[in-house]
Order: sequence, then C-alpha cells, then structure tokens
Amino acid sequence: MRDSGHRSDVIAEGFTLLAGQLPLNATDRELSRFRFRIALAGVAVFAAFIVLIVRFVHLQVLQHAYYTTRAEDNRISLVPIVPNRGVIVDRNGTVLAHNYSAFTLEITPSKVVDLEATIEGLGKVIEVLPKDRKRFRRLLEESKNFESLPIRTRLSEEEVARFAANRYLFPGVEVKARLFRQYPLGPIAAHAIGYINRINKRDLEIIEENEQAANYKGTDHIGKTGLEQKYEYQLHGQTGYEQVEIDAGGRAIRSLSRTAPVQGSNLTLTLDVKLQEMAEKAFGDRRGALVAIEPSSGGILALVSTPSFDPNLFVDGIRSDDWELLNNSPDKPMLNRALNGAYPPGSTFKPFMALAALETGKRTPGQTISDPGFFNFGGHQFRDDKKGGHGSVDMYKSIVHSCDTYYYMLANDMGIDSIARFMGQLGFGQRTEVDIEGESEGVLPSPDWKKRRFKRPEQQKWFAGETISIGIGQGYNAYTPIQLAQATATIANNGVMFRPHLVKYITDSRSGEQTMIEPEPLRILPWKRQNVETIKKAMIGVNTAGTAARAFAGAGYVSAGKTGTAQVFSLKGGDYRASSVKKELRDHALFIAFAPADQPKIALAVLVENGGFGAQSAAPIARMVFDYYLLGKLPKGAAREDDVEED
Repeated sequence: MRDSGHRSDVIAEGFTLLAGQLPLNATDRELSRFRFRIALAGVAVFAAFIVLIVRFVHLQVLQHAYYTTRAEDNRISLVPIVPNRGVIVDRNGTVLAHNYSAFTLEITPSKVVDLEATIEGLGKVIEVLPKDRKRFRRLLEESKNFESLPIRTRLSEEEVARFAANRYLFPGVEVKARLFRQYPLGPIAAHAIGYINRINKRDLEIIEENEQAANYKGTDHIGKTGLEQKYEYQLHGQTGYEQVEIDAGGRAIRSLSRTAPVQGSNLTLTLDVKLQEMAEKAFGDRRGALVAIEPSSGGILALVSTPSFDPNLFVDGIRSDDWELLNNSPDKPMLNRALNGAYPPGSTFKPFMALAALETGKRTPGQTISDPGFFNFGGHQFRDDKKGGHGSVDMYKSIVHSCDTYYYMLANDMGIDSIARFMGQLGFGQRTEVDIEGESEGVLPSPDWKKRRFKRPEQQKWFAGETISIGIGQGYNAYTPIQLAQATATIANNGVMFRPHLVKYITDSRSGEQTMIEPEPLRILPWKRQNVETIKKAMIGVNTAGTAARAFAGAGYVSAGKTGTAQVFSLKGGDYRASSVKKELRDHALFIAFAPADQPKIALAVLVENGGFGAQSAAPIARMVFDYYLLGKLPKGAAREDDVEED
C-alpha cells in the first residue's frame, strides 16, 4: 500500500511539474507568433502606404499636365469651322468662281438613336438618292459622331417646308445653310479656272506632306485642276475652331469659345473673259486651242481649249453618266489642248527659222535661192507645196508665201545642233512655267533628244535627212500652243521673254492688301534689232499680201502673222487630198500673230485640229480676236472658213 501510495505521489508530482511548465512555453510561442504577424502586417501596411504615396506623387505631381490634358479632351472637343473659299474674277471684275449658300439636310449621328431608321424615315419625306446615302456613309467614317453631316444638299424651298412640318419625327436632324462653289459662266474658261472636288486619299497625302493637315480639318473639297488647284492654299483660307463641351456620350452640351475662320484670298486674273468667250465661240464645233498673251507682261488674255466642260458638274461629285460622257468622248473635252497638247508647228516655225538664220549668219535678208518646187537630199525629194516652185525666193518672200524649199535648204545649212540651240532659247521643248499644272514639255528634236527618246542603238542615230523636215516645222517637232504663243510674243517684244501667267494679283481677305504678280522676264535675248525688224516686216506681209491676206482684208490695224499647216501622218510620196482621208487624219491648221505690229498689245497662237490650211480656219479666228480686243467688234458667230492660198 505504501509503494502504491508513493507512485501516486510521484505521478502527481510529475503531472504537477508538467502542468506548471507546458502551459507557460505554448503561450510564449503564441505570443511570439502574434507579435511577428503584427509586425509583418505593419510592414505590409507601411509598404502599401509607400506605394500609394509614390503613385499619388506620380499621378498628381509628375503626370499632372498629361492627365489634365486627357481629362480636358474627354470633356472638350474642337470642332473645325471651314473658311469661305476665295473668289476668282477676271481682269474686269467679272466673277468666274464664287460661293453661294444653299440648304442642306444634316444629321448629327450622336443625337440619333437609330440611324438607319432615321435615314429610311427621311427618305419618305425628302428624296434621298443612293449616292446621297453612299456619300453620307463615307463622311460618317471620316468624322467624329458629334459632327453634323449632310445627307442631302441643295434642298428646294418646298423640301425645306416639308421637312419643317415633320421635324418633330427626326431628333438629331436639321436643315442648315452651307456654302457651295459655283462657276457662273459654266464651260467658259473651264480649263483655266479648273474645278474643285471631294478630297481623296492622294489629296490627303499631299496635304500632310505640305503640313496643312490641321488647316484642312472639316474641309471636304479641294482644287483639282487649273487655278483652283495651283492656288489652292491661298483660296482655301484659315480654318477656325469652336471649343465644344461634350458629355460622356459624345453629345455637345455647350460652346465654350470660338476662333473665327479666315476667308481665302481672292484672285484677280489677267484673263479677259469677254475675249475668252468670244474666242471660244469663234471655234464653233471645231476642236482646238488658242493662247493670247500681252507681250509686255506675259499676262494671258485668253486661254482656250475646245471643246470644254462644265466644272459645276464636279463640285458635289460628278454623276457616273456625266463622267462617262466626258471621259469617253472622241473630242476629249477634258484635255487641255492649250497646255498639254503637243503638235507639229508646220510653217509657223518659219519666222523663227529665218531669225535663227539671220542671227547665226547663215542668211542675209536679200540672199535668194531658186525654188524649182523641190529639194533633193540623200536620194530623197522633199517637195514644196507649190508645184513648179516659187522661183527666186528671198527671206521676205519665203515667209510671205511660205516657201518650203527655202527652209529645206536653210535647215540643211544650219544643221540640227544649231537649230536646236536657237529654238531652245525661245522656249520650245520646255515648260513655260505658266501658273497652271499639267503643262507638256513638247519635243525640241536634237541628236541628244533622240538618244534619250529611243532605246535601240540603230534608232538613236540622227540622220542628216531628218534635219530637212525640221526646217518646215515637221519631223519630230512638237510644241504646245502656249509655247508657240510665248515665242510669238517674244518676237513681238523684240527678244524680251516673259513667263506667261494667269493671275494678276492676290487680295488678302482680311487686310485687303494686294500682292501683285509682277511681270517676270525669263530671258532677254540679244537679237540684233534689224534682224527682228526683218522678221516683223515679213510677218506683216503675210497678213497684207501673203497667205493670210484674205483673212485680214480691211482690218482697221496693221498686224503681223504666219500661217501653218501641219501633217498628221506621213504622205510617203503620195498626194494629200483632205476629202479622201478620215477627218481625224486631216492636217492641223495653225496661225501665230501679233497686233498692232508697231506696238503689240496682243500676241497669239491658234490651233484647229484637222482644220486644213492655217489660213483657211485658224487665221479667221485670230482676226476675230484682234477685232474684238483692239476695236471692240463683237462677232455674231463662229469664224468663217476661207478658201485661201495654201501654206
């Protein structure tokens, strides 16, 4: 009993000992863990606060300006205000291109719940054609949805009234007044003025290249041809802006500020549109071109390319059937023949050849040749237009009666290099730098030109026989009517050559200040005065006793000219009879002239495609132009074709 009692005490003492030690160790560990967790949580909270503080500093201090701007962008939007395009007038103030206001039906997409249903509903009130829908879709893709976009243009008063009565059915749709470009004289001077049309991808690239993208926000038209294209940035003006507060849905709430647009500058031309209109009518239904220049300044008085086209067709997007008619017409009304058409000059080249002969010492005025009616060279016979020839021919007679044999011989004596050098000084085979795009260089033939023109070595060689035809304005010769007019004006102006130009001055729409396009002499050719007078005297003889005498009979002034007839295809030894060949293969008629002969106020070049002899169809047109410009005589109809001496 005693042993069992002792073991019980020992066990009790052991439990007591365990009971006194174990509870104390567990509490320390728990406390230690708890303290660790508290410390860890504190570090985490501290680190989080550090991160928040750093982020706060980053957003509120370092990126303050950036996020302020973004916030403003979300709240404020800039809406461009398109400026009024500048006006174009002729030298007498006649308006050639201006703007007019018309009603348009416009939709603000952000204010419309169901756009398709709205458009369908509008179509039941006002006619909305498929082309209108197509244009609206394109504008919608290019614009922000809070901008107002036209779905129909040029509403009639009846249509405006009809929409007003149903307006409550179309929230987000309004009738607004917008400006449209108009060419009040239609086809008259269309090739000079040009036209505007909607901006395409290529136009956008050019705008960006010229760093004008910001200024063209909201603009959907741009000059495509003529002066509208060349002076686009002056005519366009400066775009204005309106700051508009918008809501989260992109809806405009109110206007905050407005910067007014600056209207484009106005152009005043050297062109006399009455002279232009008269010259165009003088052609009748014939194809051709005429360029009339003021010799003392280079200002273009008339620039005709006929048939023409109506630039109003393009303003709001040309209809496909209208484009088909213009593009597929055999008369090519879209071709600017005055600048882009290159034609052999025919005998209008002879006064320039004669002047070259005098200046280079190859001929004297009184030196004569005997013309049997042909010139033999290299086994080939070059024939004169006059069978039997002109007999004894000096320089005066060679121009007045247009003797081919004289110039066959002269070309052979001068050689192609000498001819090319002299004609290059007159601007042949070069762009005149007139202030319209699309000018052709033409062809001033030379051995170097032939090497560049042809690929095969056997084609590149220049043959002496090719020089012979050059002398009468045939062969590879090909020049634009404006080049012929510029060269003629240079002779009229005794060797001073001006750059042709159509704009006389530009008027700033804000200040009214006029920037003059000063006459710009390109060259002053050192010709001997007596040589120029020799050529002028012979050209006067053409209009008084020569090939153009009939066309200028009874004129109240003294003029100087030269007729020309250019072959369209090679006769290859055969006889040419206009009635036996197709109309498009008949000879071109040309005429160059200036007047009054002693103090020229006007110089011109006329081309009538497939018009036959120059004296027959081109010279009568020049006579009508001179009569109107110098005497104020206004003809009733087209120029009459004369039955005259062959040139």
